[in-house]
Amino acid sequence: MPEQRARAYHRSRVANTFTEEIGAMLEGELSDPRIAPSYVTDVVLAPGGKSARIYVAVYGSEAEEESTLAGLMTARAYIRSQLRDRMGVRHVPELTFAIDRSERMTGRMDELFERMRKRGKKIGIPTEATP
Repeated sequence: MPEQRARAYHRSRVANTFTEEIGAMLEGELSDPRIAPSYVTDVVLAPGGKSARIYVAVYGSEAEEESTLAGLMTARAYIRSQLRDRMGVRHVPELTFAIDRSERMTGRMDELFERMRKRGKKIGIPTEATP
């Protein structure tokens, strides 16, 4: 059975609000020294609205990513209470944080494709039009 449009619209509005509010908290409200400079890339709400997964991209190394994830998991009760106060709602979903490495992977893939193109030119293989 397809999901009703109003319910999907509500979930997207809640996800956008979470992105903005948690992003504001990451910019300076959380005082945990483990949390490196970072930003929210995506929020995925479960269909029932009981849980949410927040994807965060971190400026820094993998060690900083891991310490940021640990700091965010420690601070999630505080973040939930702040969301409850700011949004004026009774229920805030259970939050889970994950590191978003998609930008790094995209950069790595671009680098590998460029190497393939250079090798192809070197040995004389014609390159196809790049997307």
